[in-house]
Amino acid sequence: MTARTGLFIILAVTLWRIVMLHFDTTDFFVDEAQYWFWSQNLDFGYYSKPPMIAWLIRAMTEISGSTDIFWVRLCGPLVHVATALLLMQFARRVAGPKIEGWTGAIYITMPAVALSSVFFSTDVVLLFFMTIGLWAYFGLSEKRSVVLALVMGVAFGCSFLSKYAILFIVPGGLIALLLVPAARIAWRDFFISVATALTVASPNLWWNVTHDATTVRHTEDIAKWDQMQLNFGGALEFFAAQFGVVGPIVFFAMLWATWRMIKGKSDEKEKLLIWLSMPVVLLITLQAFVAKAEANWGVSAYVAGTVLAVSVLTQLWPKGLRISLIIGGLASFLFPLAAIFAHQLVLPGGNEAMKRYLGRSEISREVGTLAKQAGVGTVVTDNRDFVADMFHTLRDEPLKIYSRPPAGFPANYYEQNFALPADVQDQVLFVTHNELTCTTAAPELVKSWQPADGYYRGKTINAYKVPAVCLRPQG
Repeated sequence: MTARTGLFIILAVTLWRIVMLHFDTTDFFVDEAQYWFWSQNLDFGYYSKPPMIAWLIRAMTEISGSTDIFWVRLCGPLVHVATALLLMQFARRVAGPKIEGWTGAIYITMPAVALSSVFFSTDVVLLFFMTIGLWAYFGLSEKRSVVLALVMGVAFGCSFLSKYAILFIVPGGLIALLLVPAARIAWRDFFISVATALTVASPNLWWNVTHDATTVRHTEDIAKWDQMQLNFGGALEFFAAQFGVVGPIVFFAMLWATWRMIKGKSDEKEKLLIWLSMPVVLLITLQAFVAKAEANWGVSAYVAGTVLAVSVLTQLWPKGLRISLIIGGLASFLFPLAAIFAHQLVLPGGNEAMKRYLGRSEISREVGTLAKQAGVGTVVTDNRDFVADMFHTLRDEPLKIYSRPPAGFPANYYEQNFALPADVQDQVLFVTHNELTCTTAAPELVKSWQPADGYYRGKTINAYKVPAVCLRPQG
């Protein structure tokens, strides 16, 4: 495949995604709504993630003049197309023009890329900056360059500001420095890159220092390190999921390349690509074995991993590239359609296949109506999903929205920064899945209902009119 053909595929797939995004019928997922809300409250760090995704969304909404879902999610396909073009240049630097077109085409149609072009995530931004950083790094492995060292440092600093998963490539990178001569760069360039990366990352590091290491503590919580136990099923599930994340042919090719290195059949650059990808998969598999891991936690493996897979397939199984493109192309065609017909894609049990993206805004609109009927101007909830969507769906309503104040360490961003203030004394509308009791006043149940479809299908939602004092921590 020529670079021109690869470029045509990239642009065609991206155009399809953008056009279909206009007809998307899904709601923001809780994380997407949260990223948007962060973008309205710019900072150097947030409760669960570093700030880059919020900065990007803010830039997009300022340029477009709109905070609609379309413009937020448009960031996904636009950043991915930029990553695909950069990845082509990275592949050219590693193995020459023979794999340039295929690398771009395989990346843009990768299942994980197809999904995150519909539902925006931090992985999208991480992959973009990682690609720039690794492109610069491979350039430094060939020649000394202050400019490339600065580019590498800025790129990896921005990667850190995008998602801390960038750190997963560090162990494999250090091993490569010891074992692979081609991995070594000039000491001067190394120190320039490290100093630059630390400088770029320093605002977020300082934010964590001044906010009780909130993001670090949250990372520990979701990793479940305090609940370690041997879980063979979890490790196998994560490892098997990688065949779906990047496509079965691509992940198979990465494993094949690793076997070739063990057998002593790999060249220096191939070894370096392996050390910058497969150790990440092994680390997260180990994490899944002792605690918990989500399928996308190994995403930092797949910048180097994509180039590695295409290089191996080009040499040893060219037909595999065509099969992979067909599989990825099918995913790229269907995911946008699934988001358009999300309400019609119903599983045998009655739940929608994409239920977690449905029914959220409907609940928020119902809450807005109930607040008006109850004659209150303040809404409070103890549910992160509720508050995340209410801030976006009700953004043009004259309502004040808060999270219920926590009794201990905040469990999320809203409890940390948007908890019900102590000076609010009036009646409020409290929305919860739970029953509410109050020692100082009897709560008035405004409505209790169970949505018939979407994410909250069959779950009871209660809305109470209650004095604000009833919602504050006791003791």
